[in-house]
Amino acid sequence: MTVRRGEFLGLAGHTGSGKSTLVQHLNGLIRPQEGSICALGLDLSNKKDAAAVKAKVGVVFQYPERQLFAETVAQDVAFGPHNLGLPQDEVDRRVESSLSRVGLDLTTVGDKSPFELSGGQQRRVAFAGVLAMEPEVLALDEPMAGLDPAARRDFLELIDRLHRDGLTVVMVSHSMDDLANCCDRIVVMNEGAVFAEGTPAQVFAHADELKSIGLGVPAAQRMALALAEAGVPLRRGGLYTVESLADELADLLIGRSDGPSNVADIAKSKTVAREEGC
Repeated sequence: MTVRRGEFLGLAGHTGSGKSTLVQHLNGLIRPQEGSICALGLDLSNKKDAAAVKAKVGVVFQYPERQLFAETVAQDVAFGPHNLGLPQDEVDRRVESSLSRVGLDLTTVGDKSPFELSGGQQRRVAFAGVLAMEPEVLALDEPMAGLDPAARRDFLELIDRLHRDGLTVVMVSHSMDDLANCCDRIVVMNEGAVFAEGTPAQVFAHADELKSIGLGVPAAQRMALALAEAGVPLRRGGLYTVESLADELADLLIGRSDGPSNVADIAKSKTVAREEGC
């Protein structure tokens, strides 16, 4: 498989399929025992090349706030740049810039202990520590794990903004909705191998194949497929969002309100919606 420069790539797969192991290969944390992996033109089976890549491919693990350790937020974010041997003025610039990119103000939080902050702020500080290395690629392993719905939305918006700013992003997620909403392309893994890949629309068009390896499709797509099987004449096709599915159902209601079959179609829609939990 190939990660293309500038894309937002999603990694999906059931627990144990190899997603986290793959992410740890992307910047040389793990080196391949057989086969090969290259990043930014460098062979990561080579120890020297792997060390050079670490600063350019940033990895954020699940619950990254558990990696915080310094006395202050500023010291924690500065740890990576200091290890690069950068002069102090450049370290200071990176600390302020990376905190700003995650929505935190250096003058407000810089001198605070990271452990005094809320859980969401701690996670942002951990993100800032990776961004302070100024990576070209950001590899995220379930970055929204343990967050409530509002915090999930905030972090998805943050990651999307970092991608729009030019970062290549690779994100592992068990949420098919998150992958459908954010990614340019999705790679589905199964037992350490690529099972499927393509755009979200291409991947989620194969619900039966995904179900065979224990994966689902986004909620709106699942409902659309069930409605189509129940005989509701959906015409848009492709990958549905909640909004696009609602619009099409509304069009059916308005456009066919005089037809006797419309009542049956809407009744089926309501039945399927209840069964799908949407």
